[in-house]
Amino acid sequence: MRLFWLMALFALPGWAGEPLQPLIDATSPGGVLQLAAGDYAGPARVTKPIVIDGGGRARLVGTGRGTVLALETNGATVKGLVILNGGESHDGMDAGLLVTGNDNTIEGNTIAEVLFGIHVKGGNRNRITGNRVVGRALPLGQRGDALRVWNGRDNLIAANHILRARDLTFMNAPDNRVIGNYFSDGRYGLHVIFSPRLLITDNTIEATGTGIVAMYSPRLTVRGNRIRHVLAGGGAGLVFKDSGGALVEHNELVHCAVGLLADAPLNAELALTIRANRFAHNFIGLSFYGEQGGHKILANRFEDNLTQVFVSAPGVGEANVWEGNYWSDYQGFDRDADGVGDTPHEVWLYTDRLWLELPKAKFFTNAPALELLDFLERLAPFSQPSRILRDPKPRMR
Repeated sequence: MRLFWLMALFALPGWAGEPLQPLIDATSPGGVLQLAAGDYAGPARVTKPIVIDGGGRARLVGTGRGTVLALETNGATVKGLVILNGGESHDGMDAGLLVTGNDNTIEGNTIAEVLFGIHVKGGNRNRITGNRVVGRALPLGQRGDALRVWNGRDNLIAANHILRARDLTFMNAPDNRVIGNYFSDGRYGLHVIFSPRLLITDNTIEATGTGIVAMYSPRLTVRGNRIRHVLAGGGAGLVFKDSGGALVEHNELVHCAVGLLADAPLNAELALTIRANRFAHNFIGLSFYGEQGGHKILANRFEDNLTQVFVSAPGVGEANVWEGNYWSDYQGFDRDADGVGDTPHEVWLYTDRLWLELPKAKFFTNAPALELLDFLERLAPFSQPSRILRDPKPRMR
């Protein structure tokens, strides 16, 4: 099966074989179209509730123009099909598979050599599970989205394996579930715009410019995701812009430019709850911008980040609630062995103040001269430092 999948990706024929559309037209509503192994010519449209089963060995090959397969019905199933050779138009949203209906099932397909992979346009309650999507080998800005959901809700996107695409985009698409997917080599792992109440759990995102970006999308649940090696363009593992009220828990953010970047909440109800996450080996663990705080940062692990917490202005970080976090740079003791430090963990702005007033100075982070200046400031401050945070109950382990 793995050998066939590799052949499917790299062996586009000059002749695509029997047209698929007449076979679809001959299948009665509710019927099953079981395809024999081989190549079938696209494009094709499905306008009635049928099952198309490629058995993992049937290939639908487009002409290199437009969308290869359009699912324009409710209650249909497309499974085990290899879909290849879509068009190249961004304006036309040329895709391997377009879904405009409701309650469809798309599972176990391989979609490759396409601009956009799967495009759900106004579709609700569709199940998109266990598919492989590989985009064209184009520069990052010229790629299309591996998955794009526009104006659709209650869709399940689960256990898909995605390589070499631009984004996974949800736009005007509330109440969808994104569970257990893998995405590597892209721009945004997950781009959420005007899409409140998404459930984003157990996904793995790595080697992308940014991990998960939420813009104007309140009340998200972001749980149990693994976001790694997000470094290109100074990207962050998690970004929240005007997307308050989110629950962010049990995620791993490792080796990113910034683990989590968030703006100030508009009000107390829209504060983030950042709980039981691991921030490790990032350039910056947490970064907050804005003129107020209010986020709740509880029981997280901050392990060996070059800068554990960064703020855009004095007072922003301290306005948040910090409690029960583990800090690898905590310098206190636990004499009563209760697992909690005897003294609070405090982080102060010393040389870091240069970054606030002169952002270009960030280039010299960890340079010997700046490290020496920071040491002298801590030893005998020659300017009034500002406190970033105070965790009254730091965990020892």
